[in-house]
Amino acid sequence: WSRENCVTHDHRLWRRSLVTSQPSLLLRAVQVLSLSKETVLNFYHKMTLLNTMDRILYESQRQGRISFYMTNYGEEGTHIGSAAALEPNDMVFGQYREAGVLMYRGFSLDSFMAQCYANADDLGKGRQMPVHYGSRDLNFVTISSPLATQIPQAVGAAYAIKRENINRAVICYFGEGAASEGDAHAGFNFSATLECPLIFFCRNNGYAISTPTNEQYRGDGIAARGPGYGMLSIRVDGNDVFAVYNATKEARRRAVAENQPFLIEAMTYRIGHHSTSDDSSAYRSVDEVNYWDKQDHPISRLRHYMASRGWWSEDDERAWRKQSRQTVMEVFERAEKRLKPNPELLFTDVYEEMTPALTKQRESLFRHVQQYKEHYPLDLYDKDSH
Repeated sequence: WSRENCVTHDHRLWRRSLVTSQPSLLLRAVQVLSLSKETVLNFYHKMTLLNTMDRILYESQRQGRISFYMTNYGEEGTHIGSAAALEPNDMVFGQYREAGVLMYRGFSLDSFMAQCYANADDLGKGRQMPVHYGSRDLNFVTISSPLATQIPQAVGAAYAIKRENINRAVICYFGEGAASEGDAHAGFNFSATLECPLIFFCRNNGYAISTPTNEQYRGDGIAARGPGYGMLSIRVDGNDVFAVYNATKEARRRAVAENQPFLIEAMTYRIGHHSTSDDSSAYRSVDEVNYWDKQDHPISRLRHYMASRGWWSEDDERAWRKQSRQTVMEVFERAEKRLKPNPELLFTDVYEEMTPALTKQRESLFRHVQQYKEHYPLDLYDKDSH
């Protein structure tokens, strides 16, 4: 054993044992997994639509239109491949970079934009900072900013599902940086000892904000931790959407059929900055980013695969890029013009019935606003209190 044998983000090392050996090729899983042309095209449409939405919302933040954003550049394959392997009733716990999972499950562009703009159509009523999505209808638990808190929560949900004895699983996403949190270790141990139908999905994208993987751990990555907790585990090429789908499909089967937690480590790369508050040029080279963007991007790899099958052409690409951008821009413009939620909603969802103390606070606030209304742009807020 030596440090040189540890998992790194040098594709020449870690891809040797994975399902693909060349960046331009994908696992020939269409035949093995019976994925139809329509399904593969849907993968591509969702991955590229997410990429387009990212670019528009990133630029809108840079222009001061929204306060914050986190892109998903380079990790689209982990999102779509894993989401496609789940069932609609499966419960999803995300970290903050899994927008593609929610998109694949049916979250609309209008809902994404409403959340980022915190307008009156936002399911969260404008209370969360951007990218903290959630949807009860789609079984996607609302994102929380603190790292790894979702991991023990996912274990609890999976244990409850096990007790109900139904055909349902839980998947919990996190980055390799979050895997260093104490909650991750507690969650791994709890899930194994309680034998929960749970998939731990680690997106190893090379950086915990600015800390590279070789400064995060000395062992063989995240997947190697599974056996120590008594969990099944696998490391997979996260930029191969078919490989991710295959691994997640089997992990779900084992989790449900055998009540076994399953740890997946998807090796990918965060091409974008950590967030709009970050400048990654301070800790990594442009050449490094360009390699992953140009040579090993999950979108280009899938596009090359479809082209080799005769399923996609340059004309298709140009038409779809134009159409998808136009669609996202139309939704973007609607969201920006929409009013903000009624301020009265600040006091809802705290108690089932309004308490005297809360009623007093609400009345005090609105007396203040009316007294100094020249300082409050009330015309930008919705009058509907529902």
